[in-house]
Amino acid sequence: MVAYAVLGGADFGGGVWDLLARGPRRVEQRAAIARAMGPVWEANHVWLIFVVVIFFTAFPTGWAAYATGLSAPLRVALLGIVLRGVAFVFRAYLPTHGSGEHRWGAVFGAASIVTPFMLGACVGAISSGQLRVIDGAVVLVGSPWAAPIALAMGAAGASLCAFLAAVFLTVETEGELQEDFRRKAQLAGAVVVLGAAATIPFTRTGAPHLWSGLMTRALPIVVAGTLAGAGAFVAVSTRRYRAARLLAIAQVALVIVGWAVAQHPFLIFPDVTVAAAAAPASTLRFVLWSLPLGLAIIGPSFWLLFRVFKGDAARLT
Repeated sequence: MVAYAVLGGADFGGGVWDLLARGPRRVEQRAAIARAMGPVWEANHVWLIFVVVIFFTAFPTGWAAYATGLSAPLRVALLGIVLRGVAFVFRAYLPTHGSGEHRWGAVFGAASIVTPFMLGACVGAISSGQLRVIDGAVVLVGSPWAAPIALAMGAAGASLCAFLAAVFLTVETEGELQEDFRRKAQLAGAVVVLGAAATIPFTRTGAPHLWSGLMTRALPIVVAGTLAGAGAFVAVSTRRYRAARLLAIAQVALVIVGWAVAQHPFLIFPDVTVAAAAAPASTLRFVLWSLPLGLAIIGPSFWLLFRVFKGDAARLT
């Protein structure tokens, strides 16, 4: 999940900045985003597939409730992933400066905002207590993905993707373009801070169990994530871009881990716990033995992919 949030999140954020590209270097900004994303963007969905397969294999009842109760936002997110990919490819092969390029660019950018927003809203929904599982049946209390905490988490997720992308792009670019993305990273970082502040009252009122977990057992992780985010902002502001990239990755990882620790032991609050949703012990053992094998294949494959298309030799070509 952390791998998809970091790598996929940076790709979503690239689409956000593609949509918002302005100024005399907007064409160059979009070209830089396309160059950064082009070789590896679709491969990042491997991590999403990995998470989904592990989820419905190891926790089938939890996945059933999640996919049933949140089918609407999940379908929107899936549609966004598909449209985003289609638009990215179609635009790459259309004549430049034509109306088709602008239309597909708008689809690409809009889908890059909607998709992480919906995924973040799903996280908020399973923390809100409005997605219930009673006597084995999924019961919705209103629209849990439209609850204030879900909307706040969706907005926070989208803004964090934009921050990640801008920080990553400062490493990928040079000169005036690098300065452009530095300013974008500063702007996105400020929006992340404002979004986090806005999420606090919704968490306290809409998910008091989550707030309690964040303020107790997950508090050290929350503090570490806050420090990582502040460090990333300072690093990008002082043009230490590689340090900023590492700190931004740490921030995203700590946000996810902190939420999971605070949410524990619930997969879906308050009715589905990790223990209750778990598959039989034999299935869990099979999954645990299979994970290292899968990672042993995926990990080196990703390393080679990034080495070939993102290494020093690739930048020189």
